Amino acid sequence: MSQLLRVQNFNVSSDGFGAGEHQSLQRPFGHADPGQMFAWAGATASWPNRTDPGGSRGLDDYLTRDFHNNIGAEIMGRNKFSPQRGPWQDHEWQGWWGDEPPFHTPVFVMTHHRRPSFTLSDTTFHFVGGEPAEVLARAREAAGGKDVRLGGGAATIREFLDAGLVDTLHVAVSPGVVLGSGSRLWESPEELLDRFHCDVVPSPGGGVIHHLFWRK
Repeated sequence: MSQLLRVQNFNVSSDGFGAGEHQSLQRPFGHADPGQMFAWAGATASWPNRTDPGGSRGLDDYLTRDFHNNIGAEIMGRNKFSPQRGPWQDHEWQGWWGDEPPFHTPVFVMTHHRRPSFTLSDTTFHFVGGEPAEVLARAREAAGGKDVRLGGGAATIREFLDAGLVDTLHVAVSPGVVLGSGSRLWESPEELLDRFHCDVVPSPGGGVIHHLFWRK
């Protein structure tokens, strides 16, 4: 299978939410605490924002390190890029990532409201409409033969799952986190078992449970 569409290192609460309510510029994940949900990755030796030596090895580190492996483009929903809703009011806003976004590839932001593409460092953001299959076709062309990462959020991942376009899916479930509301990926991971094989592996650090899906 060539040019996979991959969901990687997507974190959800124990009740299936990838983000909470009341997203804002100050709180990209709404009432969810990203430090708590991403703690497993932040503890690894390969965490890109690590400022001190050390960090864990093993499965958690492998999954963190694999994030960029053979990725040529990313697709994300508008709410991963920005908390703004409706027509763009501020073209000066260029995402939460500063001048050095972590993607290093073309990024296709799905939105009903177009705006001009722009480039920060080695990442170019394109703002596109259309059905999931159309957006995926554009991303695959831009990826130059490499895989495409589907970055989220949860509603965007569900769109591509419902369209039958996702090839592999890694979801890290935080058993100690209950959000109660927000952007939900699933009621239960069993919803995907009619379409995917799944291995469930506890994190060596104990912070999350990794669900690794691949298409049947």
